[in-house]
Amino acid sequence: MKFLCSRQKLNEAVLNVQRTVSSKSSIPALEGILLTAEEDHIRLCGYNLEIGMTTEIPATVQEPGSIVMSAKLFGDIIRRFPDDNVRFQSDDKLVSTIESGESKFSISGIPAQEYPELPSVGEGKSIQIPASILKSMIRQTLFAVAQNDAKPIHTGTLFELSEGKIRMVSVDGYRMAIREEAVANTEKNRFVVPGKTLTELLKLLGDGDDDVEMVVGMRHILFRTGGYTVISRLLEGEFLDYRAALPKENKMEARISTQEFTASLERVSLLITERLRSPVRCMFGEDGIRLSCSTAMGRANDRVAAKVQGGELEIGFNSRYLLDALHNAECDEVRVMLNGPLSPMEILPCEGNSFLFLVLPVRLKSGVE
Repeated sequence: MKFLCSRQKLNEAVLNVQRTVSSKSSIPALEGILLTAEEDHIRLCGYNLEIGMTTEIPATVQEPGSIVMSAKLFGDIIRRFPDDNVRFQSDDKLVSTIESGESKFSISGIPAQEYPELPSVGEGKSIQIPASILKSMIRQTLFAVAQNDAKPIHTGTLFELSEGKIRMVSVDGYRMAIREEAVANTEKNRFVVPGKTLTELLKLLGDGDDDVEMVVGMRHILFRTGGYTVISRLLEGEFLDYRAALPKENKMEARISTQEFTASLERVSLLITERLRSPVRCMFGEDGIRLSCSTAMGRANDRVAAKVQGGELEIGFNSRYLLDALHNAECDEVRVMLNGPLSPMEILPCEGNSFLFLVLPVRLKSGVE
C-alpha cells in the first residue's frame, strides 16, 4: 500500500472519523482507523460497534491496499507534520512508513481483515432534508435527550414522519423538546436515533441548503452529508407517549423577549451552585415577571417586562432546564403558556409552531425559598 495526499485534507478527515473510534475495546482494531487506498482516493473508516463514520479524500495511489492504524497515534502524527503533503507506505509485515518534509515515522499497523464490517441498512427508505434545517432541528431537541440510561430509549431522539412533515421529539423526565418541519416525504415512519449519533452528526452539518440523505433500515440509519457517511444503530423500546404529556389547556399566556428573559434568569441564578441548589421563583403578573432566588449565599431579585394575560401565577423552576430551553429557542420573542403552579410551562415561537419546549416546574415551599 502506497499513496501521497494532502496533509490538510487527511488531518481534517482523521479528526472527524476519529470521534467514532473506540477509546478502549476488546477488539484492538476498533481502536484504530481503517485506511483503504484505491484508484484515486483513500477511504477512512471509524467504528465503535454503535456508530460508524466513513469519508474519502483524493490521493495519488501507487499501490492499493488497506491497513488499520492506531487512531490516536496516527492522528497526532498527521496533525504535527510540517509539510503540505503526506507520503504513506506499508509493507507485507504491516510496518507503515509515514513521511512529511524531513519528518519520518515507522509504526506497526493491524491487518484490515481484523476490522469488523460496518452494518448495512439494506433496502432502507431514503429521505432528503436540507442540511441547515436538520442542523437546526437537532440543535433544538438534543438538549432534552436523557443523559442516563434508566430508560435507554430516551437517550435518543424520536423521529416521526407523516403527512409531509418530520417531527423530532426528545424527553428526559424533566423537560421535552419538539421540533417540526415540512419535508418532501409521504411515507409514515417512526424511529429513535441515539443522542450520541446526533451529536456527531451535528458537527458535520453545514449551514447551506445542500441536502442530507437519511436512509432508514430496520435496525440502523445512515446519513450522507458533505462527503461523510455516518451509520448508526437505532434504539429499540417504547418511547414516551409525548402527546399525552402535553397540556390540554392553558389559562395564562405571556410574550417575552427571549434575550431579556434569559439575561434575567442568568442573573438570579448566580447564587445557585452544585452545592447550593434552589429553584428560581417566577411571579407572572400584569407588571411582567418578577424573578427571585434564595440560597445560603444570599437573595437575588429581578424583573423582566412581559405581556401577560390571564391573571397572576407564582411558579418555580430549575434554572438550568429553563435556560436550556431559552438558549435553544432561536427567536427574538417567545410565547409562554401556563396552567398552574404544578403544570409544565410551554415555550413556543410567537408565530407558528415549529418548536415546542416543555419544562416541568419545581414544587415551591410556602414563604421564601
